[in-house]
Formats: sequence, structure tokens, C-alpha cells
Amino acid sequence: MNVGNPTMNTLFGQLGLPSDEQSIENFIERNQGLADAVRLENAPFWTSAQSAFIQNSLDEDAEWAEVIDQLDSRLR
Repeated sequence: MNVGNPTMNTLFGQLGLPSDEQSIENFIERNQGLADAVRLENAPFWTSAQSAFIQNSLDEDAEWAEVIDQLDSRLR
């Protein structure tokens, strides 16, 4: 899927999550504190499909990888 320049909003939409600013902030607040030893795609709050999308995007260094890295940082 070519989305041009992915943003946090489009990433959340792609993951099937509410993608407005407040919903994103709430998600991050609710799930913040992810241990450094846990890879983002293995976090317990993802569905198997969400986890697979994140893992595939990172493995392939897809257009989503940069914004996924940003989300990872914000969840730590």
C-alpha cells in the first residue's frame, strides 16, 4: 500500500485503531512503559494482525518503518 508520507495518524488507521490525535495520545498513555527488552511487534497490546504488520514493515524497511520507530520511541 503506497501512502506517500506515512504519519502517526495514517499508521493508526492502517492498524485499525482510532486515528485522531486524542485517541493516539490516549493509546500511548495507556501503553507507555514498554520494556526495552520487548520488541514493539511483540508488545501484548497488539492483535496478531497488527503485530505481523509492524514486523513485516520493519523487516522490509517499508515506508511505514520510520513512523513505527517514532511510535516505538514514544511507547518506551
